[in-house]
Amino acid sequence: MTNPVLLNARHVVFVAALLFLAVLLLCCFIRAVLGPKVADRIVATNMMGTIVMVMIAILAILLNEGYLVDICIIYAMISFLAVIVLTKIYVRVYQERKEKEHPALLQEQSAAKGEDVSAENRKGE
Repeated sequence: MTNPVLLNARHVVFVAALLFLAVLLLCCFIRAVLGPKVADRIVATNMMGTIVMVMIAILAILLNEGYLVDICIIYAMISFLAVIVLTKIYVRVYQERKEKEHPALLQEQSAAKGEDVSAENRKGE
C-alpha cells in the first residue's frame, strides 16, 4: 500500500499548483481585458487556454479521472482554433484599417509588385 503521508503531500502540492495557476489565470484575464494592444489580448487569451489545460490535467491526476484527460485534449483543440480565428480577424481588421489610412501607399506597393489594386478590383473580392 502507499504511504498516507506521501498521498497527503501529493494532494497538498497539487492543490498549491492549482491555486498558483488560478492566480496566473486571473493575471492573464486582466491582461486580456486591459492589454494596451490587440496582440497582447490575443497572447493573453492563448495563455489562458494553456493554463486551463494544465489545470484540467492536474485535476485529472488529483481526482484519478481519466475522462478529464479527454476533455483536456478537446479543450486544447478548441483553444487553438479560437486563437487562430482571433488572429485572422485581427490581421484582416489591421489590413483594412491600413488600407483606409494609406491608400496611396498600398497602390505604390502593389504597383511595385506588378499588381493592379484599384477600387473596382477590390470591390469584386
